[in-house]
Amino acid sequence: MAKIGVVGAGSWGIALAVHLADKKGHAVKVWSCIGAEIDMLNEKREHVDKLPGVKLSENISFTKDLAESIMGMDLVILAVPSVFTRSTAKQMKEFVEAGQIILSVGKGIEENSLKILTEVIKDEIPQCETAVLCGPSHAEEVGRGLPTTIVAGSTKKAVAEKVQMLFHADTLRVYISPDVLGMELGGALKNVIALAAGISDGLGFGDNTKAGLITRGIAEITRLGIAMGGKAETFYGLTGIGDLIVTCDSLHSRNRKAGFLMGQGKTMQEAMDEVKMVVEGVYSAKAAKALADKYGVEMPLVDCVNSVLFGGVSAKEAATALVRRDSKPEHEVLEWTE
Repeated sequence: MAKIGVVGAGSWGIALAVHLADKKGHAVKVWSCIGAEIDMLNEKREHVDKLPGVKLSENISFTKDLAESIMGMDLVILAVPSVFTRSTAKQMKEFVEAGQIILSVGKGIEENSLKILTEVIKDEIPQCETAVLCGPSHAEEVGRGLPTTIVAGSTKKAVAEKVQMLFHADTLRVYISPDVLGMELGGALKNVIALAAGISDGLGFGDNTKAGLITRGIAEITRLGIAMGGKAETFYGLTGIGDLIVTCDSLHSRNRKAGFLMGQGKTMQEAMDEVKMVVEGVYSAKAAKALADKYGVEMPLVDCVNSVLFGGVSAKEAATALVRRDSKPEHEVLEWTE
């Protein structure tokens, strides 16, 4: 039995806590900066707002003291929204031992620095080892113990293997990968494409449109990822196309839901207020466009989403402009024989 801390008591943090406690028998301690949330979890033994119906076993304890969720832990999971990664890591630094593994399970790119989250964590906690967990894995399903496949990534194989060992179970198959950059880019940028997929659904478009968005979306993510040093295999795997499919097509997806509401005519803020959870794609959209500009990569879907979110363009206008772009070959590298 291992001792594992979870920093952040949102739906994903709680779902992972449930998996680790129930399927693996680990002792899990969960921290939240919201005192009322910890009180509710202690009293109800259930996150009634974000993961209703999923009961929390006695192997899971809750604390308002950040140090208690970090000191002496075999693994610390950082499960806060990406926009709070740096500020939370700053608070964690004094409690983290040299070589302690911080597992990032958020998905995003820091808007100002354009860094992936493990880079942000390493900035603030240089003495730690970092790892990441990515893949098609909605909290609502992991919390219920439905079969899920995911990837643990780290630049150090031993670190990735330790995360794999701690999580791998009969309901959660865990692969490992050294391509942390590719994994994190796939996890962050798929949320932007999921907003586009939701907008498409909100406009009343069909399966043909959705399939096109997913396929062209992974093409955009792959182009940028390779330009930045990621590996093509990563984007064609679980943390690329796998994560993109589930986020674009699932009713669990907050990014798809926010896009759907915008497609129906709501503003970005109205959509975020109705979803009632952090919509990571809204925060990653600007960073994705900035990275595309920095590396000279064409990303029309990302441009389209940004125009709706921040440019005052209606969803319908953006969709029309996207389709009316100049015709071109699907794959420029393929050669004609005649």
